[in-house]
Parts: sequence; structure tokens; C-alpha cells
Amino acid sequence: MMTRTFCFALFAALAACSAPIDRLAMTPQASSLELRPLVGSAMVRTVSLPSYAAAEEVARELPGGLIASNDDVFWADDPARAVTLILTSSLSDILNTDVGPEPWPFVGLPDVSIDVRVARMLSGADGAFHLTGQFYVGGDGIDFRNTANSFDISVPMTDQSLPSIATAQAAALLQLSEQIARTLGR
Repeated sequence: MMTRTFCFALFAALAACSAPIDRLAMTPQASSLELRPLVGSAMVRTVSLPSYAAAEEVARELPGGLIASNDDVFWADDPARAVTLILTSSLSDILNTDVGPEPWPFVGLPDVSIDVRVARMLSGADGAFHLTGQFYVGGDGIDFRNTANSFDISVPMTDQSLPSIATAQAAALLQLSEQIARTLGR
């Protein structure tokens, strides 16, 4: 009985010593781009991220190419979910049409689906935020030409601070949204 009481007290003391974790939000930026949509609806599949970018910890590249994580600050939301929702919202605003995330929240099939595969999403040691990969657009509910498109976006950062990383990441995601929107509108 004494051992059980001691273990409980030790666990309670250790739990009380753990500091709260700070969280950093990916805040979307608004686009001034407005296009006439070629589709009535589009679904953004859950974005595929590299493991370091999909983790809760904020990652950055160190000189020499090593990727380090900040264990003191986590992203406010699951990165894949957050990126998917930011792209969905931005595309909806730019195209002024029904754009939803996977799973498709509306009745019936979307006209097209968008699949984004990120190869690099990282605050670089060179002072820029890098977002590279490919996105695919394919017809689901309509006959729409299937396309594969590469993206290679770099956004300069004012410094390596966490707010600067979040701002540059939001700007990179906005550029990606605009690139995707140009394949779906005119």
C-alpha cells in the first residue's frame, strides 16, 4: 500500500512540474486574386507532408542541412489538417465556388479533386521558407483534363523567429493556393 501511495505522489509531483506547451498558429493570408471558375466544385484531399513537417514540433533547417525541431513550441493544429484547410479556404475565396476538404462534405461528387504532395516545407538556413512538391488535379464528377503540376516556392523571412516562420509559411501557402487556382479558373 505504501509503494502505491508513493508512486501516486511521485506521479502527481512530476505532472505538476511539467510546463505548459506554447502553440503557434498557421494564420492564412487573403488573396487579391479572383478568377472565374472552370468547375462548380473541388475537393482538396488531405495534404501529404514530409514527416518533419507533419510533426507537431516546429522544424527548421540548421546550417549544414540538419533539420531540428523546437520541442518548446508546437503548431496549434495538426499540420496536415491545417494546410488542407488553409488551401481549401483560399481556393474557395479565389474561385468563389464550393471547395471542401476530404472527406467531401457536400452531397454528390465534386467536379474535381486536388491532391497535394509536399516534398519540402521548411524554414531554410538560407533565410527563406521553402515549399516544394507537386499537385494533381483530376475530374471526379465531370470530364476534366487530369494534370500534374510542380511547385517550388521560396518566401524570404525577416529572421528565424517563430512568428517569422509562421508568416512566411502562410505566404508560401497563399502562393500555392493561387497556383492551384489558376489551373481551375481564368
